[in-house]
Amino acid sequence: MNRDEWIEEFAGELGIGRPTPDEIDALLELAAIAAHASERTAAPVACWLAGLSGMSLERLKEVAEGIGSG
Repeated sequence: MNRDEWIEEFAGELGIGRPTPDEIDALLELAAIAAHASERTAAPVACWLAGLSGMSLERLKEVAEGIGSG
């Protein structure tokens, strides 16, 4: 099973639509920002928080990029 198949099945089990390819890319970028700016384990937690926030992926990236820069 590849990544996209797993994500599609997981989303189906959750009763939600799967993310678009652009959304997946944005989430992976958010995870990379978190992982490179701190410990790698921040990446999955950041993505979980992102999901809870309801913010746009663009705004989440802006927020993540601002962490530790001020």
